[in-house]
Amino acid sequence: MQRNLRLIAIVLILPFFSFLSLHQPESQAQKQLFAAYTETIPGTKISFGMVAIKGGKALIGSTEKESGHRKDEGPVHTVMLDSFWIGKHEVTWDEFEVFVYPAMEKEKQQRSKVDAITRPTPPFTDMSFGMGKSGYPAVNMTQYAALAYCKWLTEVTGHFYRLPTEAEWEYACRAGSSKAYAFGDDRSLLPEYAWYSRNSQEKYHKVGTKKPNAWGLYDMHGNVAEWTLDQYVSGFYATPGSRVKNPWAVPRTLYPRTVRGGSWDDDAEDLRCAARTASRAGWKQRDPQIPKSDWWNTDASFVGFRIVRPLKQPSPAEIAKYFASQPKDL
Repeated sequence: MQRNLRLIAIVLILPFFSFLSLHQPESQAQKQLFAAYTETIPGTKISFGMVAIKGGKALIGSTEKESGHRKDEGPVHTVMLDSFWIGKHEVTWDEFEVFVYPAMEKEKQQRSKVDAITRPTPPFTDMSFGMGKSGYPAVNMTQYAALAYCKWLTEVTGHFYRLPTEAEWEYACRAGSSKAYAFGDDRSLLPEYAWYSRNSQEKYHKVGTKKPNAWGLYDMHGNVAEWTLDQYVSGFYATPGSRVKNPWAVPRTLYPRTVRGGSWDDDAEDLRCAARTASRAGWKQRDPQIPKSDWWNTDASFVGFRIVRPLKQPSPAEIAKYFASQPKDL
């Protein structure tokens, strides 16, 4: 397994970054339009907010001096990131279920393209497990399902949405902080910003009910952990060539993938900006289907996602190639 991960690490640093954003300089028009916005999902009254994150140098990882530090978080290094928007909140059930259940769309816009997108099979049980739906974060979807949602949202809105890379996620979480948390190192302040094992009552909560970080993002610490685009490679930060512009550990195998942020079920150290979690097959343990679902995890009610949109939108051909390159969750 270790040998395979080393081989993966070599491949992962290849220049797939053209699918994350284009490489020409940002135009003056783009810069003028680069601001927070709210978008309504066509055919519905459901909307979501996006926060503008100006690109630049991003400090990634943690040192051994940080309480809770793990080996896979080092060494600390700087990468360059392009500008992007990121979801103000985690994707809610209100948003996700429009994708899961097509009948919820009142208007049929761009029908031929949208109908061509594969949608999740209906779950065999309520995937919220009674913790709440409207205004609550969607959970228990696989990374494949989260990416399919992004593909669908791209088609219905005309804007390229995807999952954040690990580097983008950590940069947005830190909001300029070099400490363990966006608000500093004082864990006594964590309950003001996060739902986690000590205050969650063993369930997730409505998005946006705690304090945001300095860039206006809610629940980057806790509530639900969040899928990223990346394969989880424990030694990726130490791999030559990984400290580059727009780094992305491109997935080559189903397990493990990386989630970030910690959840309502995690302890304080798992909510740190630099903390990394690897997905595992056990998240489908209770799935009675054979083969197990491509779309749903039955044992990951602590994992959801938020979306990003690069400032420099790829061409339709590049977008199509990007989504075609994503391996299916088999």
